[in-house]
Amino acid sequence: MVTIKWCKKQNKGIKFIEPNDNLSKEYIRTAEETLDVLRIIKEKSKIWLATTKYYCEYFAIYSLLMKIGIKCEIHDCTIALCRVLEKAKILPEGYVKILERDKQLRIDNQYYLKNKDVPLDFEEITEFVFTLKDINTKLTHSQIIEIREKIKNN
Repeated sequence: MVTIKWCKKQNKGIKFIEPNDNLSKEYIRTAEETLDVLRIIKEKSKIWLATTKYYCEYFAIYSLLMKIGIKCEIHDCTIALCRVLEKAKILPEGYVKILERDKQLRIDNQYYLKNKDVPLDFEEITEFVFTLKDINTKLTHSQIIEIREKIKNN
């Protein structure tokens, strides 16, 4: 399992930046747009469905990272950050498992052409995106400082 400590040492791993509400909103907008794309491609391509589903979730998570002021270009490190956020009760329990499952499904279908079925519950994925949007809206400045400290000390 990838650790926060390891991620902070990587060139494209965890970097602290200024929190950015505009980028946060753009990533959520992109996640919402991706929900629309999922509806169009459903049952047309398992490769693109797995990829699009995972990136819909990833964009929503990345919006939270931008809100907190964390840049991370390694997906396993983003998931490691989500473990910290889930443990701190910022993210709902189970979101890390969803990301890990869908990341693996994307890899299997996109890179290994396994053509696995992609379970897609529009209510569940829509709730995922809108829960992240709600978290972003309600996150306070003091919570952001606290989260950044947890990650720095991890």
